[in-house]
Amino acid sequence: MAELCERCWNCLANGLAAVEGATAPRLPTADEEEAEGVQTSGPATCRRCREEVRRYPTYYERWVDLEIDEQPAKEVPERYRWRLMKAPTPHAPTVIAVRVRVIDPLPSDPVIPAHAFRCPDEEAERQDLNP
Repeated sequence: MAELCERCWNCLANGLAAVEGATAPRLPTADEEEAEGVQTSGPATCRRCREEVRRYPTYYERWVDLEIDEQPAKEVPERYRWRLMKAPTPHAPTVIAVRVRVIDPLPSDPVIPAHAFRCPDEEAERQDLNP
């Protein structure tokens, strides 16, 4: 396998994040919170609508905001379907978010929608893009 330099890796990861909608800010670690003297742990909130979300890292080191509840795949458009899985390496976070693609889930299979699917602010943005 080829290794990418940091610049190339960031370019690749940022492009993938833009396509998949994994544009949430990274959650601070406990050490960072302690150093800054600010406690931000607790439920994450959407930067736009301020609703509570579940924020998870992806396998490419970017973060995505997901809805709190699961829904059947038939109710969630393909581009917003995510699942959580245990990370494959010991140095990665315990749980990561993975986009559901390649093999479509059955209509009744549970998926976790990206928050962008329900975000009122995102809805307004989607309507502007699709006249």
